[in-house]
Amino acid sequence: MYLLDTNHCSLAINRYPGIITRLAELDQTKISSCVIVVKAELIYMAMNSQNKQTNLNVVANFFENIFIYGVDSRTAEIYGSVQAELMRHFGPKEKNKRRKTRLTDLGVSQHDLWIASIAIQHDLIVVTMDSDFQRIKTVHDLPVESWYINDS
Repeated sequence: MYLLDTNHCSLAINRYPGIITRLAELDQTKISSCVIVVKAELIYMAMNSQNKQTNLNVVANFFENIFIYGVDSRTAEIYGSVQAELMRHFGPKEKNKRRKTRLTDLGVSQHDLWIASIAIQHDLIVVTMDSDFQRIKTVHDLPVESWYINDS
């Protein structure tokens, strides 16, 4: 089962041929996303666009037939555990410096760590172009694919 990240959802919404072809090859039940992508990232993008209502409708239509995973207490446990692994691996060794270190200082956004945590919890393959997930993979097993092919 696949969990589409924001960049691949955007490419699909914009009818990027390579992504559309890959989606057509797969059974619809194998495609999912999560509340972080849908409600946090894509809604934010639509709300800040020039065609706010049109883009909100496009996002809503795209997700009508895609399963959306939510966040629960198990997701939060995974998030905390992976965040601790990232801090141990990429963070400063001095304890007093670690307290001031943010997740973004380690090269990972909070949104992407939530997305990865959902994928880990449900044994999903993250479909993305974001390097954050490659960084997460160095500390925790996380299958990642990209369906984007640069034709230029």
